[in-house]
Amino acid sequence: MRFPRRTCLPLLAAFGLLVAPGVARASASFGDRGIRDAGLSVSRDGVALVAYATASGARRHVLVWGAVDALANPTLGDAQQRFSFDYSGGWKSRGSARFWRTLRNACRPYDGPRLPFFVAGCKAPDGSYWALQEWRRNLPMRGFDPWTEPQRAAELHVSHWRGDLPELQIGQHWTYANAQQGFFGRLVYRGAPVYGTRTVSATVSDAWARNVTIDTLDSDYGAGWKRDTSIAAHRGNGGFCYTFVPQPPPAGYPRSAPHGNGLGERYRVSAMGPGVTPIVQWEGPRLGAFDAARQAAATRLFDELLGGDAHCAPER
Repeated sequence: MRFPRRTCLPLLAAFGLLVAPGVARASASFGDRGIRDAGLSVSRDGVALVAYATASGARRHVLVWGAVDALANPTLGDAQQRFSFDYSGGWKSRGSARFWRTLRNACRPYDGPRLPFFVAGCKAPDGSYWALQEWRRNLPMRGFDPWTEPQRAAELHVSHWRGDLPELQIGQHWTYANAQQGFFGRLVYRGAPVYGTRTVSATVSDAWARNVTIDTLDSDYGAGWKRDTSIAAHRGNGGFCYTFVPQPPPAGYPRSAPHGNGLGERYRVSAMGPGVTPIVQWEGPRLGAFDAARQAAATRLFDELLGGDAHCAPER
């Protein structure tokens, strides 16, 4: 059977730059890689102190402030929520490199929703939540083992929110005359689709755009969890779709031929929430033998979530 060439837009291996002290950033992740021993405290006036060790063993005391929650997409406002970061411990923003020592933690123990990649969290006096998550976002696609330090390193993400989290609405179905299996869905926040105006990559930045990352467990890529792909949430509806078929890796990989279709025993679908909201995740098992009733239900859900999405129509 011949499959149409996929036109989904992958997330290229990102190589984040180190960030100078005091610079406001569009992302909720830190500039350092290989972070260890991360801890979180939050003052009564809403300044977070994130302390950690870098890969070289240096200690950082980073102040984070100025944002909560998010807007789902650019139609809802002119500016996305974003933190300010001070990597100097307070010298750049407060005039004293020892400011971090004066910060008194007023956060209570975390009792919020379960989060993937959770490292630490707390509940602030105003009822909002802060959390740290550690994610290997830059793993290579198509099941390849990492071969560079940026691919192997985990990122530390900080988030601050009130109320509901972003939601990954996921459906599974059989595609291409029921011969293959795939996903479809959308990323939403407070009932609105999450998307940007561009597709984020190693060279393109968009404070609104989000990628949806798919991991597969015990597939023909090998034992354990492997990264299959990352694809952009579509402009206008926050939607996405993907079918497990053999695909060549991007340019620059150790070899150019496909080495499996990635169909595994279980799957994880992960995405950074919009603005300064947390990373969210869906996990579930693979489909079994074709089931006509289940497929009909999946098609109804597909039409509800992705009706009118021309990119995903061939996988309906």
